[in-house]
Amino acid sequence: QVQLVESGGGLVQAGGSLRLSCAASGRTFSTSFMGWFRQAPGKEREFVSAISWSGGNTDYADSVKGRFTISRDNAKNTVYLQMNSLKPEDTAVYYCAANLRRSSRYPGFYDYWGQGTQVTVSS
Repeated sequence: QVQLVESGGGLVQAGGSLRLSCAASGRTFSTSFMGWFRQAPGKEREFVSAISWSGGNTDYADSVKGRFTISRDNAKNTVYLQMNSLKPEDTAVYYCAANLRRSSRYPGFYDYWGQGTQVTVSS
């Protein structure tokens, strides 16, 4: 129902910025709840941010509040994660996910996932 393709990861110095993109396909994209998660080596996958289908409601993990911004452009079937003031602890593989039922911080409630994109922040 929803297919996700991510891009925008890379290597950046601490304090720098990156913008991740997640291009979605499928007839249900405009009615989906979108989320970003990340997973660092040796750690569980953790919630980063989520956005409602309309874009009117957003949610952020405490660790990224004030630094990251989630947005979506339904005309382009794309969700974004603007990451500013990056820290070394932000280093992880970042995943885009879609949930057709509700917004959630729990990975298990998301039905579709992108392949992940590596973000590395150097000191």
